[in-house]
Amino acid sequence: MSDLSIRIEGRAGRITLTRPKALNALSYEMCLAIEDALDAWTDDDNVALVIIDAEGDKAFCAGGDIQELYSRGRAGDVAYGQNFWRDEYRLNAKIAEYPKPYVAFMQGFTMGGGVGISCHGSHRVVGDSSRISMPECGIGLVPDVGGSLLLARAPGRLGEYLGCTGARMGPGDALFAGFADHYIPEANWPALIDALCQCGDTAPLLAAALPAPDAPLAAQQPAIDGFFSGETLLDILNALRADLGDFAADTLRSLARNSPLSMAATVEMIHRLRGPAADIRRALELEYRFTHRAQDKSDFLEGIRAAVIDKDRSPNWQHSLDAPPQMAATQMLLPLGADKLTFDTKGDMS
Repeated sequence: MSDLSIRIEGRAGRITLTRPKALNALSYEMCLAIEDALDAWTDDDNVALVIIDAEGDKAFCAGGDIQELYSRGRAGDVAYGQNFWRDEYRLNAKIAEYPKPYVAFMQGFTMGGGVGISCHGSHRVVGDSSRISMPECGIGLVPDVGGSLLLARAPGRLGEYLGCTGARMGPGDALFAGFADHYIPEANWPALIDALCQCGDTAPLLAAALPAPDAPLAAQQPAIDGFFSGETLLDILNALRADLGDFAADTLRSLARNSPLSMAATVEMIHRLRGPAADIRRALELEYRFTHRAQDKSDFLEGIRAAVIDKDRSPNWQHSLDAPPQMAATQMLLPLGADKLTFDTKGDMS
C-alpha cells in the first residue's frame, strides 16, 4: 500500500505512514492493514517489538481521512461510517492490549485518529515539534479512538478542558497530561530506531530520554480545575461567564467555535469514564454510541462541511451555547442494543 510501509527490520515490526502530503491522514484501508500486521506479529518470535512512525516533519498523523465519511454520509450511506468506526476502534483496543512493546514516534501534528494509533501504545515518544490534540468537538464529533479514556485519566479537570476546547499540547503538556512517555529530540530518532531494531528491547528509549520540557498546562491547571469542575457543560459555561479574567474569556471563545452537542456529550463521557473501573473497551464502546448515530443525529456532517468541504468555518450547529443540549447529549450515549460495539469481526468496507 502506497500510504503505508509495513516490514520487519531486525527484531522490530515496522509500520510507517507514508502520505506526508496529506499529513498522514488515516484511511479505512490503512487501519485494516495495520491491524493485519499486528495480528501477524503477535505470535512471530522474530518480532520482539513494534515501531510506528511517519514520513514528513509536519505530522505523524493529523487524524482520520474524513472526506469519504462525509460523501457517504451525505448520500445516506451511514453504514460505511459505522463500519469504519467499528473497525478503527477494534484496532485501537488491539494496540492498547498488545502483548509486545508498541513504540510510537509522534512528530508534528498528532490529532484524533492519529492519537488512536499512537497514544495507546506502551512507549510513546514526543519531540519539540509534537502537537497533540483531540479536536473532534470542532467538527461535531466527540473525542473518540479511545481518546475519551486518556482525557478521563488526565490530571484534575484537564480532560474536560482538552476535550471541549481541542487545545493542542506541546511535548511538555503531552507528558503532563498522560498522552506521552518520553521526550527525545527528533534529531536522535533515526539512531534510536536503529538501536531498537537491532536489540529488540526498549532499553535504548530510557537511555535516550531527556527531562520533560515545560508544561504550560501545569501552571494553568488550578484555573482549569476551578472552571471545569461542574457536572455539565452548562455548569462549565456558567463558571467561565462569571469570571472577568483573560483565561476565561479565551476559553469561552474556543468553546464558541465548537458543537454544543459534542461538548455536552464529551463532558458526560469523561465523567462516566473517570475511575478505576474504566478501560479501553469501555471507553470505545461508549464513544461508538455517539459515532454510530453521528451521521444522522449529530452535527458531524455539518461540521465537516464547514471545516473541510466548504471551509467557511461557519457551521450551523443544531443547538446554542445559550441552552446547552444536555438531554440530547445523553440520548446520543444511550446503549445501542444489537448494534453495540464488539471487537471480534471486521465490517464491510464497500
